[in-house]
Amino acid sequence: MKQKKVSIGGQAVLEGVMMRGEKSMAIAVRDADGIIRVETKRTKPMKCRKIPIIRGFVSFFQSLFGGTAVLMRSADVYGEGEPSKFEKWLAEKLKVNVMAVVGTVAIMLALVLAIALFMIAPQAIRTWILGDNPNVWAKNFLEGGLKLLIFVLYIFFCSLIKDVKRTFMYHGAEHKTISCFEKGFELTPDNAKKCSRVHNRCGTTFIFFVMIISIILFAVFESILQANGIVLNKIVRVLCKIALLPLVAGLSYELLKALAKTDSWIVYPLKVPGLLLQRLTTKEPDEKMLEVAIASFNAVLEMDKDETVPERKFIVPEKRKELVERVYKELLNNGIEERAEAEWIVSIVANVKRDELNSDKLVSARFVEKINEIVKSRITGRPLWYCIGDTEFFGYKIKVDESVLIPRPETELLVENGLKLINGESEVLDLCTGSGAIAIAINKESKAKVVASDISLDALNKAKENAKINNAEVEFIESDLFDNLGNRKFDVIISNPPYIKSEDIKSLQSEVRDYEPKLALDGGKDGFDFYRLIAKNCKKYLKEKGVLLLEVGINQAEEVKNMLSGFSEIEIIKDYENIDRIVKAVL
Repeated sequence: MKQKKVSIGGQAVLEGVMMRGEKSMAIAVRDADGIIRVETKRTKPMKCRKIPIIRGFVSFFQSLFGGTAVLMRSADVYGEGEPSKFEKWLAEKLKVNVMAVVGTVAIMLALVLAIALFMIAPQAIRTWILGDNPNVWAKNFLEGGLKLLIFVLYIFFCSLIKDVKRTFMYHGAEHKTISCFEKGFELTPDNAKKCSRVHNRCGTTFIFFVMIISIILFAVFESILQANGIVLNKIVRVLCKIALLPLVAGLSYELLKALAKTDSWIVYPLKVPGLLLQRLTTKEPDEKMLEVAIASFNAVLEMDKDETVPERKFIVPEKRKELVERVYKELLNNGIEERAEAEWIVSIVANVKRDELNSDKLVSARFVEKINEIVKSRITGRPLWYCIGDTEFFGYKIKVDESVLIPRPETELLVENGLKLINGESEVLDLCTGSGAIAIAINKESKAKVVASDISLDALNKAKENAKINNAEVEFIESDLFDNLGNRKFDVIISNPPYIKSEDIKSLQSEVRDYEPKLALDGGKDGFDFYRLIAKNCKKYLKEKGVLLLEVGINQAEEVKNMLSGFSEIEIIKDYENIDRIVKAVL
């Protein structure tokens, strides 16, 4: 199969892989919920990319500082739990970006550690072994050998740490993915698994070249100085090595690029040490790690080919209190002023109590993503509970969408009064059931035999779904009021029928008017069409001493009461706001 040329390289990060192409970069991380998150960014090619040596040390320092930033960014995605007291102190007292401080400190510590381990320590050990031996080449080659030994031991002991081992596995996944593409195979975990985990362009090989070239270059530099009567003391020697590092990096970069272009056996001995070292810095990845690496690679490949592909940002865990504030501000900016809505959204999705929202505990990215979707839907004007997808009625979870009305709190009062009359032996009919909320609550609370009817097949399907969710035993019938009920009789008929005047629907709140089903709202010209039909036909479906319970709109109770002739007892029941809300009639 024909080999493909690709300029994409990468880096292992916390539970993920960063890939960088000519015009873009991507970080893919598997978060704490097991979801692969991808962030992409367009990059500008280095202006010096065609200038030998210079492009090498520029690339080296970009990788040093950029690589740390990428690592910290991956930690943002995978992070969970509560910030430490020190982090809170930094953020609140010093008013600083904690992650920026941590990243800067990490870079500084890494540089200090590198200088101590690979410059100061080898020089000190060499002095202990050779004393003040003036032979420049002996000094530098012994120091170089000690550097390599320390480097190999450092990698080996690091690989014994569980988290580092996982990072090395992601390093292996990065190499296998790139090799798989270069070999012309389809990018799948199975194909990538078969590819080598070592690669000619690896940073490990680059570091090996840096060490070897630094030995030779500094030996030449120091011998020239010595030939001119200049002898460097210990401190100056370290400072000179640091000063020569850009040149060393530039030469190493050019050597790496040159050797990567050929597989000739002549130059293979130069590659072998770096490839062997990669056996330490890479481990065999599992299939899920390969999936992450492939996701990162494909994102870069897509962006490099098509400049119209937009950048993507990570969805990261957020602190509860900050998430509530962000959601509230977004809702407020779109004309939704109720802060309670922001609290409900975060509370319900994250499954925490509202009084626990003022906390630095993190909400996982999976929940943040869902919250963002709900907010996006809500700011269009769609009712909150349709956006969330369910609401609570009488303590039961009721799924809702545009096929059914959102159950109102006053309807719970209708159920409360019904339950005073209903027991496990009762037969109950719920007319115009909609979401099935009334029927489900009555069945679950009383164990009564409940039949629920509605003219809307979509509403009935939603009601059946709700009954299944709540393990309620309800019989559902598609029927225009009593049409398909045959000769059945019930102890109680309960209903919250449509009661809005047709002409008043256009003046309803837009959330109701534009989204809730008109079929469940429109009560005809005067709002009483359904009450008239129920009053006319209900008696033949009620048993002796049977009870009719109707929810009514504001100022409708007396008119509905007057329709109910032939009942022995009629009562109007007020709601919690002292509004006539329920008409109760006993046959």
